[in-house]
Amino acid sequence: MTENDSSTPDSSRIRTRKIPDSERTTGPSETTDAAVAARTATCPECDGDLHVDHVHGETRCADCGLVVTENAIDRGPDWQAFSADEREQKSHTGSPLTPTQHDFGLSTEIDWRNKDAHGNTISSQRRAQLTRLRTWQQRSRTGNSKERGLKAMLSEIQRMAAALDLPDDDYDIAAVICRRASNQDLLPGRSYEGVATAAVYAAIRQAGLPHDLEALTQVSRIDDKIRIKRTYRYLVRELELEVPPPDPRDYLSRLCSELDLSQETKRFTTELLKDVMEAGIHSGKHPVGMAAAALYVATHHSDLPSSDSCTQSELAEAANVSVVTIRNRYHDIQETCHPMVKI
Repeated sequence: MTENDSSTPDSSRIRTRKIPDSERTTGPSETTDAAVAARTATCPECDGDLHVDHVHGETRCADCGLVVTENAIDRGPDWQAFSADEREQKSHTGSPLTPTQHDFGLSTEIDWRNKDAHGNTISSQRRAQLTRLRTWQQRSRTGNSKERGLKAMLSEIQRMAAALDLPDDDYDIAAVICRRASNQDLLPGRSYEGVATAAVYAAIRQAGLPHDLEALTQVSRIDDKIRIKRTYRYLVRELELEVPPPDPRDYLSRLCSELDLSQETKRFTTELLKDVMEAGIHSGKHPVGMAAAALYVATHHSDLPSSDSCTQSELAEAANVSVVTIRNRYHDIQETCHPMVKI
């Protein structure tokens, strides 16, 4: 070793340690993410933080330089792309697995455009052949009646989710509920549209979205609320779904936006509904009607600095409830939260 090498500080040296067979993993267990292991482990020599070097495939200590693991498997692609189009052309795999498709998206589809790989229009004979192939390909994707029913329900869920502008996560939850109902043979005796609507309603309730049953009925092919509620209760009971009670505060943003109310009114109504929920008078009551009644109290409160004002008729139209409902909930709030609510 030269003098220059001996002057190198110990912190910059990289020392290796032979890993015993008891600590070495082989086969599929080596596929664990090294970055996750580095965040949850420390150096066996100095208890320092571990650093993952993706270039050299090593996991070493940032303090003493000990190489803990080496020759890590690179999980990235074997190609580079610098644009979205280039990434799509070089990718070897398709779309990820999704519960929104009855076959999890594993099957292939024949393009509806009658063109070849070069973009040229195919002949009439080839066009007729592709039409027959598309027909048999669609038939082969659904081998039995259960798969055909699941495909119909997932298609109905997709249509309602697009109409309600549901997030992708809630769309996936509704698809999983339908898939569980199909696997447990809960569909006989019930329509596919009814089960799909009940699954979407259960996903909305679990996510706490500001969509009530009235809004769901407008986009569903089932216009019978009693039928939807019966199917919904059946799915919740049989699948043991954990559905929290509805929160009236989830509907404030929509009501304030439709009535063009200020943030002061929304803030005051939120605090009022918090006291209402602590008192427990919201249990068994329509959540949208309770939110509308609280907004009516807030817009007529003497201590509120905002000049917002709205009538019971306007609130009833925005909340899609009757004026009698708002009036009854208004009296409940006054009797329970008095003297805080004083108009």
